[in-house]
Formats: sequence, C-alpha cells, structure tokens
Amino acid sequence: MAQNLKTGDKVVIISGDNKGKSGKIVKMDVKNHKAFIEGIEIRERHLKKTQFNPAGGKKTIHVGIDLSNLKKEGK
Repeated sequence: MAQNLKTGDKVVIISGDNKGKSGKIVKMDVKNHKAFIEGIEIRERHLKKTQFNPAGGKKTIHVGIDLSNLKKEGK
C-alpha cells in the first residue's frame, strides 16, 4: 500500500470501470487490500428463505475496490 488511506478519507478512482469518480471511504478491508467507497460499486444480494428470514429478499452491499486503484483527493 503506497499511501496511507483510512476510513473517512476522500479518494479518486484512478483506474477501472469507475475511473474518475470520487467518494468517501466507508470501510476498509486491510487484509484483502480493499476499500468500500460511498455510493460506488453497490450491488444487490439475493437472500434465501431461512428460519430466521422466512420472507427471503434482497440486501444491498458494497463491493470493495482495490487500494492500488485509489488516490487521495487533492494529491
């Protein structure tokens, strides 16, 4: 990891499908070198019916972006 990124930092995506977009880091996954950006890479997961969730349904989740594809905003 070249730069010191942490939760709450504003970043710009420098490569990939979302190149040029910016946002705030909501969560970091240091072990897998991923950052979760507010409003970017949001997907829906479909949940099976279970005893604890009898209706099943959908859940919105963030998908991580690799830290090598991010740059601190203003640098």
